[in-house]
Amino acid sequence: MKLTSKGRYAVTAMLDIALNQSKGPITLAMISERQDISLSYLEQIFAKLKKSGLVLSARGPGGGYRLSRDANEISVSEVIGAVNEDLEPRKCRGKSNCQNGVQCLSHELWADLSGMINEFLDGVTLQQIIDRRSSIQSVQFA
Repeated sequence: MKLTSKGRYAVTAMLDIALNQSKGPITLAMISERQDISLSYLEQIFAKLKKSGLVLSARGPGGGYRLSRDANEISVSEVIGAVNEDLEPRKCRGKSNCQNGVQCLSHELWADLSGMINEFLDGVTLQQIIDRRSSIQSVQFA
């Protein structure tokens, strides 16, 4: 199981849009500059996010991206899934053929972990991350 930079950057970029879209559509160049993510990498990520229906785009001058739904309606799990991240910790990918075609001794442990990861990420929305970040920053500056 490994969350790659693709998944982390997708979540970060979606959070950037959620925080800034009230000012208008957000360009990939803006995200690239603010988050220090390669523009070409963002283009690959956003092709998948758009295909999954998580972002809407507008072309031309004044164009860019915005979330397709409210930030409180988009889970981290959706974002990670949209960019084809696989967080499955089981070697067999859940097929129970882990060890020479049969289930390994630790299969159920990894199945439980997989379920917990998915449940956790399904339960966290972009808005919750933004709210938590805001509350931490307000405590730091108080």
